[in-house]
Amino acid sequence: MGRIAGVTAAETRVRLLQAAAEVFAERGYEGTRVADIAAAAGVSNGALYAHFGSKAELMVAALRAHGPRLMADLFAADPDRSIAELLVAVGRRLPRRREACGYLIVEALVAARRDEEVAQPMRDYVGERADWLAGLVGVGESSGELDPALSPDALAHFCLLIAMGSALISPDLHAVNDEEWTALLTRVVAALAPTETTAQRGAPQ
Repeated sequence: MGRIAGVTAAETRVRLLQAAAEVFAERGYEGTRVADIAAAAGVSNGALYAHFGSKAELMVAALRAHGPRLMADLFAADPDRSIAELLVAVGRRLPRRREACGYLIVEALVAARRDEEVAQPMRDYVGERADWLAGLVGVGESSGELDPALSPDALAHFCLLIAMGSALISPDLHAVNDEEWTALLTRVVAALAPTETTAQRGAPQ
């Protein structure tokens, strides 16, 4: 069983990434064999290795392809939305039930703690997301929406902790009232706005 007849190399890669996301999410990194993913995608082990050099590489590639990109997607859909509104909109969705692939980040983080082969590409993945968030915070500070005294890196780290932690605390473990959660988020985000002192400091002389 090699590449499926009539299926291009690009299509085979897509099938492998989808199968990997589903199998990793269901069985975990350690409980998944390369053969399991190849079988789920309907290809041979050789066809899989033609696209990915290792199980670790496939794990992070699947996360990049199917992992949570909620904030980036919402920002792309409405780039004129204020940063504060974007943070609240994303935060409101975090406690909700996800598709199986949405929990792939949990398996990747656990695997990274135990396997250095996974840890290195995960550092790159998390670093890229942190840099994107820090850049977004920088935009918010430049526009006057966010307090320029705040560290973009620290706020990006805070957002990552909440977003990735939300995958660990699923609605099955603990649910929260949507109105109460939104009220809390709104207050937290409001606290990120410039204070009167910082606004005066940044005003032209």
